[in-house]
Amino acid sequence: MHPIVPPAAPTRLTDRKREAIVQAAIAEFRENGFAGTSMDRVAAAADVSKRTVYNHFPSKDELFEAILAQMWERSHAQAEIRYDAGRPLRAQLLAVLEQKMQMLDDASFIDLSRVAMAELMHTPERARALVDRLSEKEEGLPQWLRAAQLHGRLRAGVDANYAAHQLHGMVKSFAFWPQLAMGQPPLAPALRQQVLEDAVDMFLGFYAVAPPVA
Repeated sequence: MHPIVPPAAPTRLTDRKREAIVQAAIAEFRENGFAGTSMDRVAAAADVSKRTVYNHFPSKDELFEAILAQMWERSHAQAEIRYDAGRPLRAQLLAVLEQKMQMLDDASFIDLSRVAMAELMHTPERARALVDRLSEKEEGLPQWLRAAQLHGRLRAGVDANYAAHQLHGMVKSFAFWPQLAMGQPPLAPALRQQVLEDAVDMFLGFYAVAPPVA
């Protein structure tokens, strides 16, 4: 399994300390929740001074939001999602969702998502502010969908963000929400593949433009 926030091998000492703080905070939040985590515990786990923690993150709220921001980015970032006019839409979308599924299969991601969800339910204003700041990062799949629309392979006049949310929702209803809310295990490989293929087939069955009849 990949870690929640894969370290980027920082070279500067200050960057290495910041990364150590983030990773220590992730472990503390997973283990103790938001209320049970203190900056003292994070400093001890990161093997840095409390002052160093506060130099990077002025408050526990800001540290928590930084972690949520990285979770959000990982959840929505898609590596090299480039529309390829020469490849079948189905194969391209399956590749996109495979990336998404790898992240959703990460038990650490599910654990921290549970902590985040519990805290954001208590402070909805934090959730709204975070979503407002980070929604612009959800551009990978919508851009791909817009390119397919411009090429005439997906229905025009459909909001790409709306359609992307639908596609992700079909997957997460099996591979995220049951694990988050009910503690269900990750999907078995056969069911995982079925969920991906059925989601893509249903999506394309509604949005794909039939090729002209020769």
